[in-house]
Amino acid sequence: MDLLSEENVKKYVLPYYNMNNASITRIKFKDTDKQRAVYKIDYLDKSYCLKKVYFDEGNLLFVYSAIEWLFRNGIRVPRILPTIYRERFVKYNEMLFIMTPWIIGTKCDYDNIEHLFQAIFNLSQMHSVSKNFISIEGSTKRANFENIYMSFDKHFRQILNCSNLAFRYKDKFSNLFLQYFDVNSMLAEISTKISSAIDYKNLSTCLCHLDYVNKNIIFDEENKIWVIDFDKCSMDYCAHDISYFLRRFLKRNTTNWQLDTTISCLELYEKNFPLTLDDHKYIISYLSFPQKFWKISRDYYNNILKCNHNSFFYLLKKSSNSCIHQLQFIIGLGRYVERKFNVTFL
Repeated sequence: MDLLSEENVKKYVLPYYNMNNASITRIKFKDTDKQRAVYKIDYLDKSYCLKKVYFDEGNLLFVYSAIEWLFRNGIRVPRILPTIYRERFVKYNEMLFIMTPWIIGTKCDYDNIEHLFQAIFNLSQMHSVSKNFISIEGSTKRANFENIYMSFDKHFRQILNCSNLAFRYKDKFSNLFLQYFDVNSMLAEISTKISSAIDYKNLSTCLCHLDYVNKNIIFDEENKIWVIDFDKCSMDYCAHDISYFLRRFLKRNTTNWQLDTTISCLELYEKNFPLTLDDHKYIISYLSFPQKFWKISRDYYNNILKCNHNSFFYLLKKSSNSCIHQLQFIIGLGRYVERKFNVTFL
């Protein structure tokens, strides 16, 4: 922690940017396996973002490649600034630091329909220009082409196992679990059924952000959209990026599984980047799986002898309030896709 203090970073990192006299404020610090820190640097009349990254040089070069590729194809991203030695990063005590301009603006507001539509259209542009992305020599070739059926099938089996444990324990949490089990098991079954029928050769691929959520989507003072934080970016299925963005929007109380808005988002995306039937299947199966119900239940029964039972009970109760809406949403989205491609898969 001392190594990452503002004093040490100012002394050992900022000179590489000729900013010895800059003002520095630590904005974020996470002391986990993927330790990271973010600092705001104010120098002269400009602000900058200094980030201690959690990955190695090969991965950093991939991230650098992604940012440069998008920038050169018209996507607004804060570029990684060179040091006074024309290097892309600073190495201090075996830690890597990068600096970018600080983007001034407001994060994407999911309750603002114009923000939402601009964000999904911007994502389609990012995907469109990065279908043929190639990272620079020396970078780690990140690829994340996961078979989601394997994951959802495993998690569905864990939900079924939790139901057996619920019948055994019959405590307050278990009674609540069983109350919502039928709806959530139906969601999980739909997810596994549809994902098992995906032809992965027909999925669209590109460079994906993989954390395309409101805190990383910034609208500047001219209402122009910027995308920040490419730490997780990788070559992947476009539908993964789309699904991740939509799920974060849909699970909120004020935008609770809004079917019409979701269809509008998909149609807006497809004006720039047409999706295949299998892309749509991926999105439906991803949005169908009851992620919180599975995770809370799994963690509860794995730690039943030492966990806070009341806390888990209220977590499950909160996450289950919208499961009926989620099921209705999935059926509606499935019917939309069936009509669109003249098929039946639900």
